[in-house]
Amino acid sequence: VQLQASGGGLVQAGGSLRLSCAASGRAFSSVAMGWFRQAPGKEREFVAAITYTGGVTYYADSVKGRFTISRDNAEKTVYLQMHSLKPEDTAVYYCAGKSAAVLGDIRSPERYGYWGQGTQVTVSS
Repeated sequence: VQLQASGGGLVQAGGSLRLSCAASGRAFSSVAMGWFRQAPGKEREFVAAITYTGGVTYYADSVKGRFTISRDNAEKTVYLQMHSLKPEDTAVYYCAGKSAAVLGDIRSPERYGYWGQGTQVTVSS
């Protein structure tokens, strides 16, 4: 599975952005998808994840109620809708795929074998 993230940009605090992650490859519908982010000088952190059917979603406490992850398996795309953005949301956002064969915590980046190139999100105060 190859992943291509897009949709980042500069937005004022309180604004919204929608990130997209387009996948290629036949295995997309059997891959759980996640979004992670990494700010300068910080470790990569979990943001949100969705199971391969889209039936279950997971969120970091810091984004719960503001971000929504979704997927369209027919279009092989996963989305991250972000509302009420804060300056602390500024980071490079990465989409990632986790094979169903890989067990373990869906929140752990080590469980993901497929990664996109990242898209910059900058929230100004």
